[in-house]
Amino acid sequence: MDVYTYLTRRRLVLASASPRRRDLLAAARLECRVAPADIPEVLGDGESPEAYVRRLAWEKAHAVAAGEGEVVLAADTTVVVDEHVLEKPVDAGDAARMLRLLSGRGHEVLTGICLREGSSARTAVERTGVRVARLSERDIEEYVASGEPFGKAGAYGIQGMFSRWVVGVEGCYFNVVGLPVGLVWRELELHAAAVLE
Repeated sequence: MDVYTYLTRRRLVLASASPRRRDLLAAARLECRVAPADIPEVLGDGESPEAYVRRLAWEKAHAVAAGEGEVVLAADTTVVVDEHVLEKPVDAGDAARMLRLLSGRGHEVLTGICLREGSSARTAVERTGVRVARLSERDIEEYVASGEPFGKAGAYGIQGMFSRWVVGVEGCYFNVVGLPVGLVWRELELHAAAVLE
């Protein structure tokens, strides 16, 4: 059996409730069933942003049950500026604070992914640079009032209203949306190749 045949006989279990991740997989014609993982997302003392998203992806992948022929895919995305990890805003004030930090400068978006089949698991991290135009207080107020910042790492969604202030992306755009699909596919191929050795 070759890698492609192996993968066509596997079904992904997406350990996430994110509609953006589900839609990105569907666009890439990767069928999945959704089984959200519920684990606490708390940055450890001295934990680097990369280690953080990798650990959370691993924990999410191991918190979800999978049947025969299923591969669990878990992911965690965060935004990093000046080594500050910006997760989902807790309220409007928190969203405005994050947007002020991002205004007029660059930041990184990190997504950790984990693929698990049975007791075998592999993790990887994608990094993407994003540059944002200077935001006025009116811009920030209007954007927060739109409701779009909520439920999103760094208090923004690149594919929505916030796109008007994005001046550059270096790396995988889909990573910023919430799932680096190219990395997922490459890791699936590596996983299949390892199983078939």
